Amino acid sequence: MLRKEQNDLLTQTGPGTPMGDVFRRYWIPALLAEEVAEPGGAPVRVKLLGERLLAFRDSEGKLGLIDEFCAHRGVSLWFGRNEDCGLRCPYHGWKYDTSGQCTEVPSEPESSGFRQRIKLTSYPLVERGHIAWTYMGPPDLQPPLPEWEFITVPPEQTFSSKRLQESNWLQAMEGGIDSAHVSFLHRGALSSDPLFKGAKGNQYNLNDSAPVFEVVEHGSGLYIGARRNAEDGHYYWRITPWVMPCFTMVPPRGDHPIHGHFWIPIDDENCWAWSFDYHPVRALTEREVQAMRDGHGIHVTYVPGTYRPAANKDNDYLMDRAAQKAGITYSGVSGIAMQDASLQESMGPIVDRTRENLTSTDNGIIMARFRLMKAAKALRDKGVPPPGTRPEEQQVRSAAVVLPPDQAFKDAAGEALRARPGVVQASV
Repeated sequence: MLRKEQNDLLTQTGPGTPMGDVFRRYWIPALLAEEVAEPGGAPVRVKLLGERLLAFRDSEGKLGLIDEFCAHRGVSLWFGRNEDCGLRCPYHGWKYDTSGQCTEVPSEPESSGFRQRIKLTSYPLVERGHIAWTYMGPPDLQPPLPEWEFITVPPEQTFSSKRLQESNWLQAMEGGIDSAHVSFLHRGALSSDPLFKGAKGNQYNLNDSAPVFEVVEHGSGLYIGARRNAEDGHYYWRITPWVMPCFTMVPPRGDHPIHGHFWIPIDDENCWAWSFDYHPVRALTEREVQAMRDGHGIHVTYVPGTYRPAANKDNDYLMDRAAQKAGITYSGVSGIAMQDASLQESMGPIVDRTRENLTSTDNGIIMARFRLMKAAKALRDKGVPPPGTRPEEQQVRSAAVVLPPDQAFKDAAGEALRARPGVVQASV
């Protein structure tokens, strides 16, 4: 368990907090590129790390992410007019470009120089792999652009989505690195979900519900290995990489695409659950993409016009007790993503970790918390930059392998845990 002050350190990410400062050293997903696809289109509200921002693509196609509120009297610029290379406040006509610089104050003579002194907070916004990414830290410490494999493969090989999760980012992320729950919570989906079913590894999951965990540190995070029994005394290993602060990747199943997540704080009680699927050596099929759009795998369907899941706490996640009793779904909630989210949200907005009783299957979570606390304190106290910001640290893969009992996964699966262009994933 954690002490209250440790829990606060890990879960609070607003401006000026140690963990917030950690997140601000990375490029993080801000919104789907399709949300700001149209030059001169409507601005989009974006809340990240406790800051209320607006994203827009100006009339020349340039992306901007700026403070939501006009510097004049605090009007939300979401009501603004996107015109002639800037966003104009409809109240008194003040206008801002994509850098947040005020370019027009109609009530003041240009000779006064007044508008040059007005500049809103702004952050870079860069489109890569269907996602618009932002960096919210010190400009002089901006790292190279992200190079995760799912955003560098050809566009036809990758798919990304996002959903609102009404809980703190940490309990969501901890679910992403917890492989033990798959044998229970997701057991129905292993045989029915079109993006999971048919893989031989599914049977290992279903036949052995007491995995043994081995956690190995690497420079930018952890490799979390879950070992289950296979044939002839061999072991089935599912190896999940976690890269600081919030990247996780689900071990693959058969020739299905590889899945993964980012868990990005909106504020301390809500986060964006970003989900991606990609295949390193082939295009996603029309059937696979349609399944993702239909909410299968790790994706969801939405309340129309929003990114809030259609199954949510207001409708008890469309809980079906008959399906639960019949074993169609283990928890009664349909869909892998919402099976996870329903239970994580049930913990409350910020779970009280002082009341936990952890076991050996929680070793990955324990070590991830330690790495996060260590990085936050090192940045706060000594200015040491956190790991995981360099492109080479992002070249990781998850893997599923069967190994003899005398082989350690960190050695035998070493090459499989490295992203290599044109090389198929290690899967069972």
